Amino acid sequence: MKRKFSDDATMDEIMHGSPAAIRVVLQRGMLCVGCPIASFHTVSDAAREHDLDEEELSYDLRTAIERTDSD
Repeated sequence: MKRKFSDDATMDEIMHGSPAAIRVVLQRGMLCVGCPIASFHTVSDAAREHDLDEEELSYDLRTAIERTDSD
């Protein structure tokens, strides 16, 4: 199944839709896995809360998802 990355998806939706995204989240030092707020935070919200560059985070998540889809 082809997954699509959407900037308005919540972190929870992204991680459930593509477990490869979890690696990106953990590598960035984010604790979104299991966090009750992950079901409300978009990538933008999460980047802001963790003081990360939103464009870089989006790129890394998108790349992880696309790499998984091409396997």
